[in-house]
Amino acid sequence: MSTADEQQERRRQWFREHWQRGVAFNAFAGLEVHQWDDQGVVMRLPYRSELSAHDGIFHGGVVAAVIDTCASGAVMAGHDYRKGSRLTTISLSVQYFSVAPGEDLRAVGTCLRRGKSVHYGEVRMYGWDSDKLVASGQVAVSIVGERPGLEPISDSGAVG
Repeated sequence: MSTADEQQERRRQWFREHWQRGVAFNAFAGLEVHQWDDQGVVMRLPYRSELSAHDGIFHGGVVAAVIDTCASGAVMAGHDYRKGSRLTTISLSVQYFSVAPGEDLRAVGTCLRRGKSVHYGEVRMYGWDSDKLVASGQVAVSIVGERPGLEPISDSGAVG
């Protein structure tokens, strides 16, 4: 593996860990990253009453936040970090289909299109045990510039 590839992989792993523990909401919600690669992202959202709207039912805003998180993660998991690392959501669309009472949820995200700075992701959320489709969503994100605290990766693979 070349130095540039190693740097890309280190950045991908940094973001995987950051998504799970470094983002306060994700850590509070207990989000678990089960897959993080260029094929997509799979996350588990454990059910907790603090995240519910009604007994046993996740609040719709929590579902929307996880769709945003998972779609953004799918973009970042396969991203070319020479093009930047500062991600901002610019559009979020959510469709709610059903509920999975008392179940954890599985969010399955893929990157649909990579552009110069705008990228598109899609997520489907299912009941963890029942596989019942709960919601889906589409997210557009902008990746421009570097995230504070991270050094850019140059085209030659050298950091700096």
